[in-house]
Amino acid sequence: MRLLASAMLYLGLSVGANADTSAIDDLRAGDMRKLAVHAEPLRGSDVVFVDADDVEFTLAEHEGKYIVLNFWATWCAPCRHEMPMLSQLQAELGGDGFEVVTVATGRNPVPAMKGFFKEIGVDNLPLYRDPRQKLARDMGVLGLPVTIILDPEGKEVARLQGDADWSSDDAKLILNAFIESGS
Repeated sequence: MRLLASAMLYLGLSVGANADTSAIDDLRAGDMRKLAVHAEPLRGSDVVFVDADDVEFTLAEHEGKYIVLNFWATWCAPCRHEMPMLSQLQAELGGDGFEVVTVATGRNPVPAMKGFFKEIGVDNLPLYRDPRQKLARDMGVLGLPVTIILDPEGKEVARLQGDADWSSDDAKLILNAFIESGS
């Protein structure tokens, strides 16, 4: 019955180009019950972060698509558990309308980050760093992992504190609802 209700909600969201994303609340199940969906989008951030080569970026470079923005650290056990699922999500949904962006916040030496990804078999996610935690602070990150869903305009539409199975059908149903609704 829950599957039928979820399918109907997904269909309703995908039909309306500017559908009310509060209906996404009804799709939350499993780990996605922890997902807080905002009634109105919150401001994004223009704070600079860097890649493994210290090239500077901002989130504006990812605008135009939905972003699952994950804050993590090499020492974070829940991050180690969650990262392969984020990688799988990127492999399945990544493209013109969607991307997983991972940002290691705090003290995360590049060799440790590369080793972390190699150990867990992740090769399709970016090695971005926020060494002084400026981006994390600007976005109100108070612990790890934290995953924020940004709309194509770079505004925060939802947030999940803690690890989650981002490769689950529940997560993909919610993300596809966001992507299809254009909200």
